[in-house]
Amino acid sequence: MFKKILIAEDFQDTNNGIVNALSNKLHISEIQEELYCDKAYNRIKVAQTNNDPFELLITDILFKENHVDRKLRSGIELINAIKTIQPSIKIIVNSMEDNPSKIKTLFEKQKIDGYVCKGRHSLDELAEAIYLVYQNNTYVSPIINMVSNNNVFVLDEFDLSILKELADGLSKKEIAIKFKINNITPSSESTIDKRVSKLFDDFGAKNTTQLIAILTRDGLI
Repeated sequence: MFKKILIAEDFQDTNNGIVNALSNKLHISEIQEELYCDKAYNRIKVAQTNNDPFELLITDILFKENHVDRKLRSGIELINAIKTIQPSIKIIVNSMEDNPSKIKTLFEKQKIDGYVCKGRHSLDELAEAIYLVYQNNTYVSPIINMVSNNNVFVLDEFDLSILKELADGLSKKEIAIKFKINNITPSSESTIDKRVSKLFDDFGAKNTTQLIAILTRDGLI
């Protein structure tokens, strides 16, 4: 298990809750805290210089503005800065954000290892996330997976092409005809019908209007 963790979170009560939960559940020997991104960065930099690096950073992505002068104003800026000095550090984001497309970006661009959505069960989830990330796995909160039914990352170009035509008001039969004319494969009406049905199931939509609304809300189209 990780032996040295840093928590970057601007609410002291949240910090205390995380520290207590992780100490009790995972028996991590050294858990440090910082309320500001700049101080978190400096602490990690000093530890790296002293050959006693932090193994895991747990950070929020939103930090409130206040009177303190800062260079790093968000968890994303903190992650980017830390990756330049310690690329191998494991990172779990613990935040209120529940937009799948934004969370996808954190995995793709910031190369985070886990995402926990703050909520009623987030401390238990955080412990699970740490355990999985320690084993070189990734973690995403179940509530995020429920939003997209485990498909945060798998809307392919064919799905997007179908969704665009549905949003423009075309029927599945009309989409099939258009795909054939434009040499888009597969183009059979039955295949398109199956893909649309799967999208309905994946996103919990009852009709095309609701599906488009869900995907638009989540920033997927």
